[in-house]
Amino acid sequence: MSRLKKRFRKLTADLLDMPQDVVYDLPRLTMIGDRQLYIENHRGVVHFSTDRLRLALTKGELEVTGSELVIRTIWTEEVFIEGQISNIQLIP
Repeated sequence: MSRLKKRFRKLTADLLDMPQDVVYDLPRLTMIGDRQLYIENHRGVVHFSTDRLRLALTKGELEVTGSELVIRTIWTEEVFIEGQISNIQLIP
């Protein structure tokens, strides 16, 4: 992305008081302890098993590892998982 586009997006976010995850299309993660994880702004499930979840993002992938992982809810751009979460990694 060019510098001009980045500056324009930042200025727009500041002027309209918008969260940067919306403007830059970044993932938003909300974690409750090590048992629940809510992820917004993903682009689809790449892999899922009881010990690993891999989501496509606009830039890269997000990998969640643990045990007894279960997808409780999944929507177009949101996913809610439960289980024993041990690691979250952003892969460029």
